[in-house]
Amino acid sequence: MSSEVTVPRRNTSGLTRDIEILEILGSPEAAPSGLGVVRVAQLTGRDKAVVSRSLATLAEAGLVERDESTLAYRLGSRLYAMAGLTLESRLVWKSRPILRRTAQQARETTHLCVLRGGNVLTIASELSPHEFRTTGWEGVTTAAWRTPSGRALLSDWDEVALERWYEEHGQDQVIVGPLPSHSAGFAVLQAPPADKVIVSDLPSLRSELERIRETGYALLDEELELGVVGASAPVRDYNGRIIAALNVSAPKMRIGDRLESLARYVSSAAAELSRQLGYADRSDA
Repeated sequence: MSSEVTVPRRNTSGLTRDIEILEILGSPEAAPSGLGVVRVAQLTGRDKAVVSRSLATLAEAGLVERDESTLAYRLGSRLYAMAGLTLESRLVWKSRPILRRTAQQARETTHLCVLRGGNVLTIASELSPHEFRTTGWEGVTTAAWRTPSGRALLSDWDEVALERWYEEHGQDQVIVGPLPSHSAGFAVLQAPPADKVIVSDLPSLRSELERIRETGYALLDEELELGVVGASAPVRDYNGRIIAALNVSAPKMRIGDRLESLARYVSSAAAELSRQLGYADRSDA
């Protein structure tokens, strides 16, 4: 009996063949080290030469990658980048109503942030209805350790990953991407005041992340911008993995001693967005 595995051919178009190959390279069998041309041909039931040409075309496009030692193929970095953009598009789409409602209820500027190479990128903002307000940081990249959003995003990392991240990014400059335009004139601090530093080294970062895990939110008090406070909470996907942070920032003179209550509200809004993304908190079950 032949050991070859075949699948029915429903459509012989080039696009259908390519999609079928990508699905096979995304299967558990391909996960450890990729698959060779022969095995892909077996699984698709197609001629080896046809499969080889398809794989070469996909490799040229960056959708698959070939290991030069084993000659095995695996899914390529460009495909993952495209998937990441799709995830973030869905995140922004899902988050817009919550961002808008949070900005209206809290009456302060609200942001949705993600991690980028150890730094934080704001991918969506809703402005406060107040004329005097903090501005939107949409499209701006900041050092994660300087922001409550960054700390919230790091709060589910294990010790080894966190240590490696800190070695590379613990001293990043405060604004990595373009400077935001500030309608209210808040000054960005290149270094936080000595009496405001929450995270200045790896041990204090660990301590802060533990506090975030316990409370469910991160706080900021004039560390990034003079006169600005903020609160952030993690947003989770259906697996419980932190994929974004919801943040509210406001002039300190308006918030006063209400920062903790604002943080609890932000945490509840982030939890609602997490539920919409399929997350179910089993700790309450």
